Amino acid sequence: MSRADDQPVQPAQPAAPGRRLLLKGAAAAGALAAVPAVPALASAASAAPGKPAPYANPLVRNRADPHIRRHTDGFYYFTATAPEYDRIILRRSRTLNGLATAHESVVWRKHATGDMGAHIWAPEMHRVGGKWYIYFAAAPAERVWDIRIWVLENSHPNPFRGTWVERGQVKTAWETFSLDATTFTHRGTRYLAWAQYEPGMDNNTALWLSEMANPWTLKGPQIRLSTPEYDWECVGFKVNEGASVIARNGRLFMTYSASATDANYCMGLLTVDADADLMDPANWSKSPTPVFTSNDTTGQYGPGHNCFTVDRDGRTDVLVYHARQYKEIDGDPLNDPNRHTRVQQLGWKADGTPDFGVPVADTAWGGRQARHGRLSSATGPASATDAGRSGG
Repeated sequence: MSRADDQPVQPAQPAAPGRRLLLKGAAAAGALAAVPAVPALASAASAAPGKPAPYANPLVRNRADPHIRRHTDGFYYFTATAPEYDRIILRRSRTLNGLATAHESVVWRKHATGDMGAHIWAPEMHRVGGKWYIYFAAAPAERVWDIRIWVLENSHPNPFRGTWVERGQVKTAWETFSLDATTFTHRGTRYLAWAQYEPGMDNNTALWLSEMANPWTLKGPQIRLSTPEYDWECVGFKVNEGASVIARNGRLFMTYSASATDANYCMGLLTVDADADLMDPANWSKSPTPVFTSNDTTGQYGPGHNCFTVDRDGRTDVLVYHARQYKEIDGDPLNDPNRHTRVQQLGWKADGTPDFGVPVADTAWGGRQARHGRLSSATGPASATDAGRSGG
């Protein structure tokens, strides 16, 4: 996305249902209570001149579907899926590495009954028109797979303060399984991209795009950008989800995740010229091969559901994603809590397209946590503070 949270995306000049089986336990894992925090590394200011600081990996353990924004106030804001699927959490830090030890606040909890009562997934926090918005997926407590997209609003300059108002559901063309909304602006127009099941289609979710009338209302029409078609998009489940957008070098690049949420999970890429009409599907091209996949050498599996941020130098693009440290999973992958937030430098090829490389190996700092072992789905719920204090 953009290099600051409330700035529009501008190209530089020279990302039956997709997440499938019922959560079997009341709590998927005890993330923060069970494992010590990763020590923060040196800040970018202490790195070698012109070099970004090394990143601790895993950065935040037991937090999937991560979303990190660097705002104009100098803070990195972090939110992600908690493995209990019951709340929305928020951290902030002046450094990326500081997010590892930043205090975590619960800014919203699921409803006991009715709408927004189950499967609280994949929150993203965006700054739109001077207010904060969180987009997330949720289902009614009584129908846990009727998952839809919902929006919270906070008008306070500090998202840890003020009141998070429920703005309601983002209404799309169909009342079907939908999730993973992200928003961006391009040349003065705001868009929403999301994943949804289209009635009559032989897949779980496809990627969709629409202009927005306001931060919780689509302007329409909505267009299908991508549907699972290649073998690597259809392993276990036919899924395109978790879109994120970055604009560089005269083009917009939209990443997305595909296949089941185990070691087969991987990332694909859509590309459109910055001068083209984004609402014409014919203007988007799709990579026939995945751009980011599991890697046995580095020991990272199922990388995906990414976003983009930037290092404190203001120039180095950073890829944010989740992955597991092992391939074999006992039971349903959705019950396994060990998808950890990871970050690494995003490269650029000579032709101006992104170079994702491979998921990097754990660092010595992150490895200290890894040696504590994986968490079990039987572990109790995580502890989290509601204090809203900042770290880093």
